[in-house]
Amino acid sequence: MLILDTERLALREFTPLDAPFLLRLVNEPGWLRNINDPGVRTLDDALRWAEGRLFKAYRELGHGFWALQRRSDGELVGMCGLFKRAALPEPDLGYALLASHEGQGYALEAARGCVAHARERLGWPTLMAITAVDNPRSVALLGKLGFAEQGQEQLEGYSGPSRVFKLAL
Repeated sequence: MLILDTERLALREFTPLDAPFLLRLVNEPGWLRNINDPGVRTLDDALRWAEGRLFKAYRELGHGFWALQRRSDGELVGMCGLFKRAALPEPDLGYALLASHEGQGYALEAARGCVAHARERLGWPTLMAITAVDNPRSVALLGKLGFAEQGQEQLEGYSGPSRVFKLAL
């Protein structure tokens, strides 16, 4: 299901057919370094991970992390979306790209679309975001969106502290 369009991207719900892409994405060095290692090593693992992490949120919350599909050719380049983590008091913005698509402005474009969606369609007053402590590219992106750093916290499910950000919508 299509969620929103940006100039170059369509953000849509992931489907089971996207398992090969998800397997690749969650095993990218940047994902492993800056997010976590979900232990996804096979297509079956990717499907189980997608069910618990993506599809369940779509059903229960009506939002989640969405596929970033380039409009010009339909290629999947990453994910971006809105998610409510138990460890944070407000929903948060998250994103990840395949390394081959970094540096082209896709993350910022998708994140801007998601912030507008949270404000205009969902009516949320606040949005949060987290990054790894040493992730200057994400910190810079969040700054461009107007997020303010709140400090560092040890969040459940992460091996080290995370930098926490907040944006009033």
